[in-house]
Amino acid sequence: MGAAFYKSPFQIDHIIARQHGGESSVENFAFSCYHCNTHKGPNVTGLDPGTGEVVRLFHPRNDLWAEHFEWSGARLVGLTAVGRVTIGVLAINDPDYVAVRLALIDEGAFLG
Repeated sequence: MGAAFYKSPFQIDHIIARQHGGESSVENFAFSCYHCNTHKGPNVTGLDPGTGEVVRLFHPRNDLWAEHFEWSGARLVGLTAVGRVTIGVLAINDPDYVAVRLALIDEGAFLG
């Protein structure tokens, strides 16, 4: 969701948390909404719901979004284990957020 529709400002997040050896540098920072950032916390991995295996999270500096995700209406779909894990850990398809996206789609304001 764009900043125009999201009341909380984006946060600067460590992609790799400092406790896992990540540096406080531009290369290791990414903008994150409050919802995703609080769900991610210091996690760098999660369990793939398809296989149960431990898989790393999407890395916005190294990975291509379109290789791991696609929109299906208001829901984000993981195309790979990395995508599925990232969606799950960040709770991207939380029912409240899907409902907001549906409303934005109805208004023609969601560009997903």
